[in-house]
Parts: sequence; structure tokens; C-alpha cells
Amino acid sequence: MSLLLAAFFVVAVVAWGVWAPGSLAGLFDALLEATTGNLGWYYLWLVLGLVVFAFWLAFGRHGSLKLGASDEEPAFSTPAWFAMLFAAGMGIGLVFWGVAEPLSHYAAPPPGVAAGTPEAAHAAMRQSFFHWGLHPWAVYSVVALAIAFFSFRRGRPALVGSAASALPWRFAPRIGPVADALAMVATAFGVAASLGLGALQINSGLARLLGVPVGMPAQLAIIALTAALFIASAVSGIERGVKWLSSANLVLAGLLAVAVLALGPTVAIIDTFTTTLGGYASDFVRLSLRTTPFRDDRWVADWTIFYWAWWLSWAPFVGLFIARVSRGRTVREFIVGTMLAPTLAAMLWFSVFGGAALNLQILHGVPIGDAVSADVSTAMFALFDALPMSGLLASAATVLVLVFFVTSGDSATLVLAMLATRGQAEPRAGVKLLWGGLVAAIAASLLASGGLRALQTATIVFALPFSFVVVLMAVALARGVREDWERERDEERALRRRLRALAGSERADR
Repeated sequence: MSLLLAAFFVVAVVAWGVWAPGSLAGLFDALLEATTGNLGWYYLWLVLGLVVFAFWLAFGRHGSLKLGASDEEPAFSTPAWFAMLFAAGMGIGLVFWGVAEPLSHYAAPPPGVAAGTPEAAHAAMRQSFFHWGLHPWAVYSVVALAIAFFSFRRGRPALVGSAASALPWRFAPRIGPVADALAMVATAFGVAASLGLGALQINSGLARLLGVPVGMPAQLAIIALTAALFIASAVSGIERGVKWLSSANLVLAGLLAVAVLALGPTVAIIDTFTTTLGGYASDFVRLSLRTTPFRDDRWVADWTIFYWAWWLSWAPFVGLFIARVSRGRTVREFIVGTMLAPTLAAMLWFSVFGGAALNLQILHGVPIGDAVSADVSTAMFALFDALPMSGLLASAATVLVLVFFVTSGDSATLVLAMLATRGQAEPRAGVKLLWGGLVAAIAASLLASGGLRALQTATIVFALPFSFVVVLMAVALARGVREDWERERDEERALRRRLRALAGSERADR
């Protein structure tokens, strides 16, 4: 019943956005103000806590536990596994914000930093590393690990609610269906927000390459076309469409980054990575807990709190998908693969694209910042205009966003269909078709209700209820790994005693 109510709620919001977009936007803005104004501290503490918890799991005594039988091998090769989780977890966002975020921070830096200065450039890169580094991947990793642990080790359905309902509380079984319903709503709106960003950037790329007008008709047409593609990919199954597209797109993203590194200010890009990594490490705690109690400033709310809510809204989708493809890995391998490796990849991406854009803006007078101010979706194409082979780079970037659009959409469709069918590994095609269509409709509805602002607002609003589910999942996971580790330790000790007794018996016989 709760899952059916979630579906009706999603449909109602879509209909509201179609018939009264101004009214929907006004409600979201009011909810956004209440959330970020009063609960920003909660998001900061929660996400930092998940980072600490993930490191405790990875490098503590529980890291040797395997997600499955003790002799089970991973279901996918490491390169294919990494490609799928990276494409599902951040693909569109990295391409959209790779240039736009550092240039935005340079023009309007965090509180206490003067705009347009070298200090603003350093702060811009440091904040980009922070927003796309360990914190978001810790959110994904903990949620995914909780699902995988209780599914592969305890035999529970591969659902968000399976972890929460495993708690030893009398009312815990009732939590599961509610958690799954909240996961469906958060996933639908979180993924739709990213698909909306993708539609904006594809439209900008096609305008540069083919002269396609930038506007709502083109963006709705892009959503419709790409929705058909990602639904077809989802229906084809994870072993074919999702795996192949993710692997191909990771190769394309790597080639694009190498091209910009070679054609752009190479040494400056390497220097940017080096100094920003040091700044990120030294300011880690300060960045994690920064608020502005003595300033009337919304910078932290508009950027950091928005991002933390965005990652939380994506967590059920990415978590279920990563859990689905991670059977056979140890807890330590899982955390390292889903947290440290993607963090390094994101840092390299921002160093290449953001570092190149800032260098050209500051030292060569290329007006990339003006393009960001005019239309944030054109930021990457403005960078390409200042580099050799700009047309080829812009074409590759447009294809990259398109395929990331498809990989995010097909992964989300699969996850929503799994939730709707109570954890079936391969739901029916009709269920995938229904939820793929709903995600596309939400993206279109939010764009019509207020563009980028509406996409961001909906993400923050619908992430809040699910954040409480994440806390319960973390508590259940901590209990679960402790119990299983103690059981395996006791079994190992008992085996040693039996072997010693057997050896003693054989010596006595001799």
C-alpha cells in the first residue's frame, strides 16, 4: 500500500507541475527556505558522520566480511563494476558542473573570500573537491552496503527497507514499507533533477553544434527522446544495456579529460590538482561543519546543503544499484571501490576542466565566467571555444551527457521497478516502462515549473524525510556487521579447537 501511495504522490506532483507550475514552484520555495534555514546543521553533521562511519567499516576489523558466501567471487570485473557505479552515481552532474561550479565560486566565493582574486580561485577548486569528494560517496556507500549486507548475507529482499526493518525493535517491521516508499519518492525526484540538468546541457550543446534553439520545447523533446533510450536500455537488462553503456561512457569521459589536459594549460592543471588536494585535506573538518551564524548569507545553503540533500536523494537509487552489482566483494573492497576511487576520479575531473577554465579566465582573459553568468549549462562549451578542436570536443561532450543521461535513467528505472516489485532482481518490462516514464515526466514538470531552481528545490525538499531512513540503515548495518564478525570469529575459534583436538588424538594413536 505504501508503495502505491508513493506512486500516486509522484503522479500528483507531476500533474500539479503541468497545470499550475507557478503554484508548485511557490510551495517548493517555501519548503526550501524552512529546510535550509533551520536544518542545515543537521545535513552537515549527518553526512560527516557517514564519512567517519564508512572509514570505520572499511579499515576496522569488520572489513574482511564478504557480501555473500565466503568463497563467492565478484559478479562483475572491477573495471565494469567501477564504470557502472560511477555512471549511475555522478555522471551528468560532473559534466554539468565540471566548469560551471569552479567559475561560479570564483565569481561568488564562500563567505570571507573576495571575489575575482587568486584566493577565490583556490577556494573555488577546494569547494568543488569538497562537494564532489568523500562526503557524497560516503552517503552512497553506506546506503549501498546496508542493502547489500542484509540481502547477500541475511537473505532479505534487496530493498532499502530491509536494513531498517532488521533492527531489534518491536515496530521495526513496519518501518520497511515506509522506508521503501520514501526511497521511491526521493529517487524519482533526485534522478529527475539530474535528468533536467542533462536536458539543459544537451540543449546548449546542440545549439552550439546544430543551431537548435535553446528553450523549453527543445528541452522537452530531448527528455522524451532520451527517456525512450534509457527505458529501452533498462528493459534490455543490466548485463547488456546498462553494463555496455556505462563502460563505453567511462572510456569517452577519460578520453575527453585527456584531450583537455593535453590541449589546455597542462602544467597549470597538474599544479591545480596538487595544491587543491593539499587544501582539501588540511581544511577537511572545517569545510565539513561550516555554517554562517553571524552572517546573513545563503552561500552554504545554496551550495553545500543543496549538494548534501542531492546526494541523499540519490542514495536509495545509487545504493540499490551498487548493491545489485556488488555481490562477492568484501566490506573493505566495497568501501574503497565505492568511496576512494570515485573521489579521486572526481578530483581529477574538476582539476582538468575547472582548473583549465580558471587558468584561461584569470591569466588569459577568456570570458568563461560571463558564459556561466549568462547560462550555466554553456560553461563547458565556453571552455572548448578557447581550445583547439573545439567542435570535436563539444561534440564529444554532448554525446557524453546524452549517454550519461541514458545510464542514469536506465539505472533509476531499474531501481524504481525493483522497489515497486518488492526486490525482484529483474522486474517485468511493463513496470520498468511505467517508472521510466514517470521519471521523465517529473523532469519535464520541474523544468516547466521553474527550470534549474525548481530542480534544486525539489531535491532538497524530498531528501529530508529519507535522511532519517539513512540513519536507521546505518544503525542496523553497525549491529549487523558486529554480529556477523563475532559469529565468524566464534566459528573460526571452534574450528581451531576441533583441529587441535583432532591433531592431539592422532598423536595419541601413534
